[in-house]
Amino acid sequence: MNKNDFPQIPLAERVRPKTLDEFQGQESLLGKGKPIRLMIENDSLSSFILWGPPGTGKTTIARIIAEHTKSEFHQINAVSSGVKDIRSVIDIASQNKLMNRKTILFIDEIHRFNKAQQDALLNSVESGLIILIGATTENPSFEVIPALRSRARVYILEELSKDNLTGILNSAIKKDEFLASLNFIEIDINFLLYLSGGDARSMLSIFEAAVLQQIHSGEIKIDKEVLENVVQKKNILYDKSGEEHYNVISAFIKSIRGSDPDAALYWMARMLEGGEDPLFIARRLVILASEDIGNASPNGLVLAEAAFGAVDKVGMPEARIILAQCVTYLASSPKSNASYMGMEKAFADVKNQPLYNVPVHLRNAPTKLMKDIGYGKEYKYPHDYENHFVAENYLPEELKNAQYYFPTENGQEKSLKERLKFLWKNRKRY
Repeated sequence: MNKNDFPQIPLAERVRPKTLDEFQGQESLLGKGKPIRLMIENDSLSSFILWGPPGTGKTTIARIIAEHTKSEFHQINAVSSGVKDIRSVIDIASQNKLMNRKTILFIDEIHRFNKAQQDALLNSVESGLIILIGATTENPSFEVIPALRSRARVYILEELSKDNLTGILNSAIKKDEFLASLNFIEIDINFLLYLSGGDARSMLSIFEAAVLQQIHSGEIKIDKEVLENVVQKKNILYDKSGEEHYNVISAFIKSIRGSDPDAALYWMARMLEGGEDPLFIARRLVILASEDIGNASPNGLVLAEAAFGAVDKVGMPEARIILAQCVTYLASSPKSNASYMGMEKAFADVKNQPLYNVPVHLRNAPTKLMKDIGYGKEYKYPHDYENHFVAENYLPEELKNAQYYFPTENGQEKSLKERLKFLWKNRKRY
C-alpha cells in the first residue's frame, strides 16, 4: 500500500455521525423525547448554546441539525471570524425570511467572540431572524454576555463514557472503508482511552496515527508501546485561563481543607501536568495556610511562605517536590478558620455600625497638648502586671463585650483558647 492509498480526510471527519441514531452519548439531550432530538424531529429549532468538554459532539450535533432540518445552515469559527461575517449571514437571513425560510448560524468556539461581536448577534437572535447554535468548551456564565444568554438556552454536554468511546471506536473500524480493509490483531482500548482524556476526536486521531505507523506490516497491533510512541504525552484537559482551571484549583483547595493529602496531590498533579504556573499554586497555599489552618498550626503559614520562596528560586520540575511537601503538611494539619472568621466579623461591624471613638486611654499622645487633654491617661501597661496582663477594655465602649475571635479546640489553638479563657475569666468571652 502506497501513500496515495491513504485517506486524505482525517478519520474523525470520515466517520462523523450523520444521524441521531449513529450518535453515541448525550442521551439526556438526544435520547427519545429529549429536547434537542425533539427540535430536530419537529424542525422547531430555537437558539441554544452547547457547552461541554472537547470531543463530546458539539459540532456533530450542529451538522446533524444542518442535515435534517429545512433551514439554511451557515457555520463560522469565532477564532477566524468577526462582525463582518455575522452581518453577511444576517443579510442572507433577511432574504431567506422573505421566502419563509429559516437560517441557522452555527458559531464554533463562541466564547472567543468579544462583547462587541456578541452584541452584533442580539437583535437578529431576539427577532428570530437567525437561529443561533453556539458551541463552547467554557462556562457560558463567564464567556457569553448575559443579554445573549437570555436569548438562547444552554445545553450541557457530559463527558463521554468509556462505553460511548469504545462504541465510537468500534463503529469507526467497521464503518470506515480504509480501516475495514486492515487486519487488526490487538488494540489496547483502555490505554487509548486514557491517552485521549475522554475526547472522541483526540481518540480517533491517535488511533489513526498509530495505524499509519504500522500500515506496511500487514498486521496492525495497537499496543501501549505504539500508542506511547505516537502521543508522547496524555491529552490533559486543563485550560489555564478557562473554567477547568477554576474547577481544579477549587478541588485542590477543598481537598487540603478537608484534610485529604492524597486528593490534594492528585489535583496538584493535574494542574502541573496541564502547565499551571507553580507560583500560582504556591500563592494559593500561603492564603490557605492562614485561612483554613490559622492558629491551629501556625507553622503552616511559615512553611507555605518558605515554599513560595523556594519554588520561585528553584522552578520546575524540582518545584513540584517542594510543593508536595507543603501540600501534604497543610492537608495533614489541624484546621481552624477562627482568625479569618474573626476578621470577617470585625469588618461587618466596621461597615454596618457607626465608627465609634477610640477610648481616651488608648489614644496616642505624642504632644504635650494631647497629654494635657487626657490622651493616654490611665492607660495600664500590661508588662507592669502579673503574667504581663491586666484586664482592660480595648474596644469602644459601645462594643466592649463584642467577640470576634472564637478559637477552636484544634491543634495549638486549643492552648490559645485556654490561655485567653484564663486571662479574661471575668468577661463572658472565650
